[in-house]
Amino acid sequence: MARPIWSGAVNFGLVTVPVELYSATEDHTVHFRQFERGTSDRIRYRRVNERTGKEVDYSDIVKGYELDDGDYVLIEPEELDEIAPGRSRALDIEAFVDLDEIDPAYFQKTYWLVPSKEEFERAYTLLLAAMDKTNKAAISKFVMRGKEYLAAVRAGDGVLVLNTLHFPADLRDPAKELRKLPAKQKPRGKELDMAVALVDSMSEPWKPKNYQDTYTARVEKLVRDKKAGRTVTPEEEPAQATQVVDLFEALAKSVKGRKPSTASTDLSSLSKADLDKMARDLDIKGRSKLSRAELEKAVKKASSSSGKQKKAS
Repeated sequence: MARPIWSGAVNFGLVTVPVELYSATEDHTVHFRQFERGTSDRIRYRRVNERTGKEVDYSDIVKGYELDDGDYVLIEPEELDEIAPGRSRALDIEAFVDLDEIDPAYFQKTYWLVPSKEEFERAYTLLLAAMDKTNKAAISKFVMRGKEYLAAVRAGDGVLVLNTLHFPADLRDPAKELRKLPAKQKPRGKELDMAVALVDSMSEPWKPKNYQDTYTARVEKLVRDKKAGRTVTPEEEPAQATQVVDLFEALAKSVKGRKPSTASTDLSSLSKADLDKMARDLDIKGRSKLSRAELEKAVKKASSSSGKQKKAS
């Protein structure tokens, strides 16, 4: 069961709704420990006083800000909390903006915002419904764990979703940071048409379940293979860069090589195995218990609703 990582109140005009903040994402990557090569000895890190060489307990560590002359100003955690007494427990809505206006570059992490008690659900639900109806995001600021965050609160599926945002000062200017920006060249007409055709042929509805972390799966397989003493097969080398003279031909072959949409596929001509594979791609539940006729019907229905039919290969 998830635990709240912050609690406070959403201030919406003169309406105050006590809320709790929960993380909406989790890290699923493979984590490793560190060892000295050739041994089974773990690598450990310790917080050590550089003058005495003695280990220091975490509770005895304070923050220090380095000045231009090399000296430090030491600051206790409580002193940071004291300069933001309201912000640390309040999430003040400062403005509502169209959600589509926010450049994705500003988005950081995603959280759920829920009422802290049932008695506050009426006001919470009202705010949720208003933002859902207007497709607006509430721009807010709050302090969590000694840091001020800019946030966009928006309507999710039955719950308010809070996305922390970068401040404008956090975003870099590519013209200042990159060694050289790509030269602006006007695309050739036929090449642009073919590139657009390739984009169209690859366009489909956004369905996140279609995208998996395949690298983590390969890392887990590497661990299993090494534990079992099996030979590890390296992946294929990445594709070579396309030469400029071959650009149109490469685009044309790409468009031609795209699988046709199963919208034009005669499902009645496919085998039960082909239909089962399509049902798996469309994430149709209970497909293993369906007859061939039922599979065909389920695939046709799911494909028409998602617009994403794919011919089983």
